[in-house]
Amino acid sequence: MEDSTIIGLFFARSERALEELERKYGHTVTKTAANILGDPLDVEECVNDTYLGCWNSIPPQRPDPLVSYVCKIARNFAVNRYHANRAAKRNGAYDLILDELEESIPAAADVETETEAKELTAAIDRFLAGLRREDRVLFVRRYFYADSVAELAAERGESANRVSVRLFRLRGKLKKTLEKEGYPV
Repeated sequence: MEDSTIIGLFFARSERALEELERKYGHTVTKTAANILGDPLDVEECVNDTYLGCWNSIPPQRPDPLVSYVCKIARNFAVNRYHANRAAKRNGAYDLILDELEESIPAAADVETETEAKELTAAIDRFLAGLRREDRVLFVRRYFYADSVAELAAERGESANRVSVRLFRLRGKLKKTLEKEGYPV
């Protein structure tokens, strides 16, 4: 089913919209949450919260593309759940991803206002826009969707070490870009 048809079902407040959304993007939503959370019960709850979030936000939103919108909602719920769980225990895989980026992006404490956070987001967006498509996809898949290095390497037919080196270099470029724009890293 086309995304526009699914969105039309949401606007009609048809529960079929959720069924079709799950049919088309359920695997992607589950994978996005699982990459961050790991715990199957947390993932299931996050997926359900994602569908409820879509139900509550469409309408008035008319997302295009739908998959990005749904995955962003899933990622936000997963990150919130991750932080709630982190107080009690550590999730090694996602902590590793956060640690990788720690030296390249200013800490939240350094970004004092919402305006500064928006400016930082815009700087990162400019950085990503300046990358080759392949590097941009690699960066987003690793640091937004939390895909593993092994998975990214297998999809590209490269060694995990080669992908790790590429990610290291991309983080270095990001750090230099942000430093040039005046962000303390």
